Amino acid sequence: MKGRHIILGITGGIAAYKSVSLLRLLIKAGAEVQVVITPAGKQFITPVTLSALSGRPVISEFFTANTGEWHSHVDLGLWADAMVIAPATASTIAKMANGVADNMLVTTYLSAKCPVFVAPAMDLDMMAHPSTQANIERLRSYGNHIIEPASGELASHLVGKGRMEEPENIFKVLQDHFAHGLDLAGKHVMITAGPTYEKIDPVRFIGNYSSGKMGYALAEEAAERGAKVTLVSGPVNLTASNPNIQVVKVESARQMLEACLETFPHSDIAVMCAAVADYAPESVADVKIKREHQDAPVIRLVKNPDIAAALGAQKRLGQILAGFALETHDEEKHAKEKITKKNLDMIVLNSLRDPGAGFQTDTNKITIIDADGSEIAFPLKTKREAAADIIDHILSL
Repeated sequence: MKGRHIILGITGGIAAYKSVSLLRLLIKAGAEVQVVITPAGKQFITPVTLSALSGRPVISEFFTANTGEWHSHVDLGLWADAMVIAPATASTIAKMANGVADNMLVTTYLSAKCPVFVAPAMDLDMMAHPSTQANIERLRSYGNHIIEPASGELASHLVGKGRMEEPENIFKVLQDHFAHGLDLAGKHVMITAGPTYEKIDPVRFIGNYSSGKMGYALAEEAAERGAKVTLVSGPVNLTASNPNIQVVKVESARQMLEACLETFPHSDIAVMCAAVADYAPESVADVKIKREHQDAPVIRLVKNPDIAAALGAQKRLGQILAGFALETHDEEKHAKEKITKKNLDMIVLNSLRDPGAGFQTDTNKITIIDADGSEIAFPLKTKREAAADIIDHILSL
């Protein structure tokens, strides 16, 4: 943590008193901390206390009242190595999720080029409300790290989930993040994500339920660790936030193959996370197939190219090629067969029989299998946490 630039965002919740302990831990570890507090946050903890501990003036408004000095949220966003918002109230989470830039903290968040950690804190009913949950998931989809609140007695004296995580645990999350450092600096990583769509006619296709969340989580994780990432993405409703990620958008399996064959030769690591359609229509109608006055059409399918196998056949010494296997039965057997068939160094297995794993979820339960048959099973985690486990394992190879 020594020499790291941290923005500590504090919002208007009773848990703001815990931010003092977090600030002390960061300073003691050698970090340089700039506190940005909302106007409501100053009702719970004074800027004098925070300034005394951080050794820096606390920023709350866009201008300093007596001098008119402008506080540049853009400069702050470029300065920081990480931003942590603790506590993050329901109001601030909603503003962050929807880009409501009406205070210095949110504008700084919107300008930040660094990883952002959000520690929610609120009463249990607010935490459980569908709008809050939707906003948290939106923040997660943007690539933010959500530090889940704990359960316990709240300010209302009710007991439930909503207590801000303890400062020591938030500090450890930051410490673990920086412990990775830039361990992929100088590496080029290619990742595939999402489904492929195989056209039947101009308005219909064969596809699958993949959301792309796992592949995008891997791309963000690799980019944060210093890699230059090429993300070959099928059709998804996601965006990559890290500037080190170049997104190559494709639709069909053949387009994905072409993009991968172009990128793979100068990649150090390739992770084949996309759910590529195994088959495509033999022919594509030029116009929309109408159902009136004709029998249902018969669609003849042909095999799509096996992208991972094509890359495995040209893999050079020193390259790492990782695959994914989403299975519904005989999971381990099928995954191990794919390792051999596609010349993979490792495969990430998940099963649709595991609750919380698979398509369109924000969580995953994975088992990593190496080419030598060794296995490591992980519990259910967020896809971003699973991405960190996968990248860690790749580095171990």
